[in-house]
Parts: sequence; C-alpha cells; structure tokens
Amino acid sequence: MLPFLKKKSEAAAAPLVPAWHPNFRNYEKLPDIKVVRTAFFVNGAAVSGALALLIYFGMQEWQIHGLKVQVAEAQRQIDQNKPGSDKSVALFKKFQSEEARIIEVDNFVKSKQVVSDLILHLGQTLPANIAFDGLDLRDTGLVLRLTVRGTSDAALGYATGYLEQLRADKKLSVFEEFSITTSTRNPTSGRLAVELFFKLRVASAKKP
Repeated sequence: MLPFLKKKSEAAAAPLVPAWHPNFRNYEKLPDIKVVRTAFFVNGAAVSGALALLIYFGMQEWQIHGLKVQVAEAQRQIDQNKPGSDKSVALFKKFQSEEARIIEVDNFVKSKQVVSDLILHLGQTLPANIAFDGLDLRDTGLVLRLTVRGTSDAALGYATGYLEQLRADKKLSVFEEFSITTSTRNPTSGRLAVELFFKLRVASAKKP
C-alpha cells in the first residue's frame, strides 16, 4: 500500500506540460469582440467637433445678419431725415447771417453818443475864432459845419488846428477818422465856411 500511494503522489506533483500544437489562427480576419469599438470614439469626436464649428459659424452669421439689418435701418432713417436736416442747416446758416447783421447794427447804435452830450463837449472845447453853424449825426459819422474868422490862410489854419485837437480828444474815441471835407469863403461875411467829417468807428460783429 505505501509504495503505491507514494508513486501516485509523485505523479500528481509532476508539472503539467501542455501538449504542443501549431497555431493556425489569423488575427486579422477574426471578428472584433470589443463591446465599444475605437472607431466609435473617433467618429464621435469628429462629429462633435463638426457640430461645434457649425454652431459657432452659424451664430457668427446670425450676428452679422443682425448687424446688417441694424445698419440698413439706420441708413433708412438717415435718408428719411436728410431733407429735414438739410433744411434745418440752411435755416441755421441764414439765422447766423441775420444774427451777425443784428449784432453789427446793435453795436453801431450803442457806439453812438448822445447828441446833447456831444454838443456840450464840442462847445466847451471850441476855440475863440470858430463858431458852430450846424451838426448832423449820420449813420456813417458826424458832419460838423463851422464858421472860422480870419483871412483865408489863417482861417484854414484855425480849422486844421481844431481838427487835430478833436482827433486827440479821448471823448471822441467813437470816431476813427477826422477830415475837412469842404472849405469855402463866404463873400457876404468874408469868413471861411468849413465842413468837418468824423467817421464813426463800428465794432465788427463776432463770428459765431
């Protein structure tokens, strides 16, 4: 009994060596037994990328279309309002021109002295050999008519000296030019009739 058991035990302990046989399997032709194939992930990623690009470009096209619609609407409003705008601009330019004229007239009126004050001042500065005959305040200036005693040369010298005196008078600063327009001898009185002209200084209107 013992030798028999020992032999069986040795036989069981011996290593099992598979029997050798050739492998004729063609792995390329064997079916794919994977549950999820690799091509599925590749195709899914490609489709997802294509969809993402399609959505992105679609949104861009939609925004561009919206901008084009807004631009077209704005241009339509501009074209619709352009006649009224051009008319308003023309009226504004006409208003500016009229305003400049009004300002010029207002400055001219304000620059005029009160006639009574002017006569008093001229009377106070009048030389002994000169007398007033008349005074005419016009839009362009002042015409002063005088009678000067003395010979022709002396009377003309008195008139010229008086003109220089008035030209240097600061109270007459509203006038910018002083000149003798006429000088004639009165045959009846023998005196010299002189006419002076003081050109009024007009302040220029400010440009808008």
